[in-house]
Amino acid sequence: MRAGFKAPVARDLRSELWVKLWGNLSLNPISALTHATLEDICRFPATRELVAGMMAEAQTVAEKLGVQFKISLDKRIAGAEAVGAHKTSMLVDIEHGRAIELEALVGSVIELARITNTPTPLISAIYAVTQLLAHTLDKQQGRLRVEPR
Repeated sequence: MRAGFKAPVARDLRSELWVKLWGNLSLNPISALTHATLEDICRFPATRELVAGMMAEAQTVAEKLGVQFKISLDKRIAGAEAVGAHKTSMLVDIEHGRAIELEALVGSVIELARITNTPTPLISAIYAVTQLLAHTLDKQQGRLRVEPR
């Protein structure tokens, strides 16, 4: 029976996973921190540059593990931008007061960077501030609010 869906068969699943992770590790935490959509992040020069820097760091880690990227970094960012005013899953989780997938999307890459002895200053910085965001959300039962002292 035909459903009309395209279902390409990937020969190098590891590389496909890294292409997906490449965007998630940068775009998700930035959107959670800024409450911006993919389109906004990719069109704003400072955050586009940050995304590219984080992706370059991750690419170095992946290549040390034998991963070969079949698309360029610029094409991956353009693909995210083309999705439009889409909220990332991490931003949606923030908006709904749910725990975020920080360890799976960012912490895992930092761990692999340590194993491969690869510096990841941009990824590590975004990870640190997003950890604080997650901690704040947890402490405030999923509601972001600033209370005067």
